[in-house]
Amino acid sequence: MHPYNRIPSSGQSTPSPPPSPLRSPRLRRSKQGRFAAGQQPGRTFAQRLAWLILSVLLRRQGIFLFAPLIYISGMLLYMGTVSFDVVPIIKHRPAPGSVYRSPQVYAKLRREMDSDNSTSDTISTVWKHSYKGGEWQPCVNRSSGGLPESNGYIYVEANGGLNQQRTSIGNAVAVAGYLNATLIIPHFHYHSIWRDPSKFKDIYDEDYFITTLENDVQVVNTIPEYIMERFDHNMSNVYNFRIKAWSSIQYYRDAVLPKLLEEKLIRISPFANRLSFDAPPAVQRLRCLANYEALKFSSPILTLGESLVARMKKLSANNSGKYISVHLRFEEDMVAFSCCVFDGGEEEIQDMSAARERGWRGKFTKPGRVIRPGAIRINGKCPLTPLEVGLMLRGMGFDKSTSIYLASGKIYKSEKTMAPLFEMFPLLQTKEMLASAEELAPFKNYSSRMAAIDYTVCLHSEVFVTTQGGNFPHFLMGHRRYLYGGHSKTVRPDKRKLALLFDNPNIGWKSFKRQMLNMRAHSDAKGFELKRPDDSIYTFPCPDCMCRMNKSEDSRSSSAT
Repeated sequence: MHPYNRIPSSGQSTPSPPPSPLRSPRLRRSKQGRFAAGQQPGRTFAQRLAWLILSVLLRRQGIFLFAPLIYISGMLLYMGTVSFDVVPIIKHRPAPGSVYRSPQVYAKLRREMDSDNSTSDTISTVWKHSYKGGEWQPCVNRSSGGLPESNGYIYVEANGGLNQQRTSIGNAVAVAGYLNATLIIPHFHYHSIWRDPSKFKDIYDEDYFITTLENDVQVVNTIPEYIMERFDHNMSNVYNFRIKAWSSIQYYRDAVLPKLLEEKLIRISPFANRLSFDAPPAVQRLRCLANYEALKFSSPILTLGESLVARMKKLSANNSGKYISVHLRFEEDMVAFSCCVFDGGEEEIQDMSAARERGWRGKFTKPGRVIRPGAIRINGKCPLTPLEVGLMLRGMGFDKSTSIYLASGKIYKSEKTMAPLFEMFPLLQTKEMLASAEELAPFKNYSSRMAAIDYTVCLHSEVFVTTQGGNFPHFLMGHRRYLYGGHSKTVRPDKRKLALLFDNPNIGWKSFKRQMLNMRAHSDAKGFELKRPDDSIYTFPCPDCMCRMNKSEDSRSSSAT
């Protein structure tokens, strides 16, 4: 045994391992230039370069810091070899609201909507919200004593449509009473949009107006002769105040009264929203008295309006005489002014462009003005279409047996746009359908008188639905609060939420209905609302024009919060 072998063995010796060669035997060539057994054929230049780079990277791992740069360089080299003659087409969904999708929503929901009979008694149960402070009742006190000697005469020129003129009348009564002045029956401006030359007595009962106010404000229908002689019988010679909108009553006392005492006759033109809603109780009382007590429609308007109310109640016998009224603003001028897009056809584009130029010359074509119809719709600024109103009401639980009175002007493309609404509510009526041509003839060419008829029928409905805002629904909400215990009984939809729902053609009926019922309940809860300092007294008569009934200490604390 070898002296260095200390490990016992079985008789066989274990040779020492051979020394490691400098190269792998696989890389050795034979003299004939061929590879030895087990060797691989030669590599290409690219393979050897890749092997070299990989070896360097493995030995110098810090080089990985430059990997992104290497990658980008490689991509740039690759892109230089690619042809861009064919550009890939990227499909994207139009921005929300930019496409009028309500017809698609209607097509999807119609079958399930028609088969839903779960809420057939909606019109009898629509108002469930109870106000903890109790109901309200009108409490406008009238004066019983005589009036002191007048400080002079005030002549106002009211502008706008029916209800903007109504604002002017109420404010004029308040200003005249506060300044102890005599009010001349307001003069109505001829408006380029409404094109109605009606006078005060054509729309309102002038004698009733003067008599109702006689102990609070002196009102006359003509200026005395001796006063007009001072101005050569020419109203343009009378001093005209150009008063800023929403001026305080103190401004009238400080600026207008001295001139009134000096001239004995002053003129205020224009006179629409020229008095702040935040006014002392004495001023508010006169506004309440003028709007809710003294202003009564003229006998011809009132007679026809009350006849249409009776006919609507008769048609609604299956719902105990209760009907819905809807103020639909989908006339051509309203659609044009909104700048919204509906069917998007060439005819609509031409119609709207022409209507904008007729009514508002150059307003919508000023350089730099950008109109975004999709953003307008998502912000809830587009007028609801007849189809959308029908979907909303059906979702709120009103079925085909519900009688609806539609208050509106001439609907844009009525034959096409009204068809879905008639499908959903076959008992729908308009003043043109309820009244004969002979009955409507005296009012036909007078927009304010026609609006007054609509106002009367809407005032006495169980549910009033406003779709676009404006003076008409705001006055109606206030007047209905005044008549119905402080509750406006008005559905005010969330048009931003509606825009998103109508933009989703995949929405299901149950989901849509749930959203509509929540919207209806929200309108019910908002029916009782108290006036805040800058709110209109013509929309919120509580508490300036009304007093609370059956109030307790608990109700006082709850209403205060």
